[in-house]
Amino acid sequence: MRQQKDVSPPSTPQERPQNSLQAQFVTITEEEAGQRIDNYLLRVCKGVPKSHVYRILRSGEVRVNKGRIDQLYRLVAGDMVRIPPIRIAEKAEGSHVPAAEFNVIFEDAHLLVIDKPAGVAVHGGSGVSFGVIEQLRAARPEAKFLELVHRLDRDTSGLLLLAKKRSALTSLHEQMRDGHTDKRYLTMVAGDWKNARQHVKLALHKYSTADGERRVAVQADGQASHTVFTLLKKFKDFALLEAELKTGRTHQIRVHTSASGFPILGDDKYGDFALNKALQKATDARGALKRMFLHAYQITFTHPESGKIMTLKAPLAPECERFLLSLGKPVN
Repeated sequence: MRQQKDVSPPSTPQERPQNSLQAQFVTITEEEAGQRIDNYLLRVCKGVPKSHVYRILRSGEVRVNKGRIDQLYRLVAGDMVRIPPIRIAEKAEGSHVPAAEFNVIFEDAHLLVIDKPAGVAVHGGSGVSFGVIEQLRAARPEAKFLELVHRLDRDTSGLLLLAKKRSALTSLHEQMRDGHTDKRYLTMVAGDWKNARQHVKLALHKYSTADGERRVAVQADGQASHTVFTLLKKFKDFALLEAELKTGRTHQIRVHTSASGFPILGDDKYGDFALNKALQKATDARGALKRMFLHAYQITFTHPESGKIMTLKAPLAPECERFLLSLGKPVN
């Protein structure tokens, strides 16, 4: 984002003195081109409520090339954007984001693929002050562009893709939307799983609980959802499955297994809560499991620049691997 010479506010809105607010005039770069104006503003005006961003768009205070635009306008390289004065609340004490790097599976000029540990959110929000993306940006202040390509649940470990160029982000989003990527997970469920290969097609509906927590339920008028499960190992009380996503709905694997009568071990939203509590302590028959057994272990996609088909893998998280080994020899 290049600022015009006649306006020189500090680098981020949060740093501007509250008594010297002024409009910003910015020129859109090649990397920023192609995105909608509302998404652009939500990204650069960090800390500004979403409702306020849409209000200034509707009121015409945001101008592109001196003219009014609506929230659907897609930016073009060279566009001159006027961002009106915006008052932003001061950051709370202690809200500093600690820089962090994560285990890198693949990286080049276009992509960064990491192995996300369980218990770490991918982004801030919903009671979480920061996540993977904020920590990576703090660790890489020189990065001109770094965005999540997709998301993983906080308690899910494994492969997480990030784009280092807008063109890569757009390409991968198109591939995912058109079903041209292949995402596979390893999960362990409770129960006597019978089928070697099983398709689960249950429509899913998203809703929020009274305290604002996201939940998903099987509902006839929900979004079409499809997961293919393959039985890898069967134990006396549990089964290790590969889950292949044909669609990418929120909590899809977790709800599909639970609704089929096979809750994921350690799932604190849709699982068997009594079993989860028991699993936290080791017994003579098995080790302890203190997390959800769901791991994004493989993804296949087309590299956005080279066009090469890439398949990346992340080994099963150590705590899941230890639990698996503690179960001994499978019965199948």
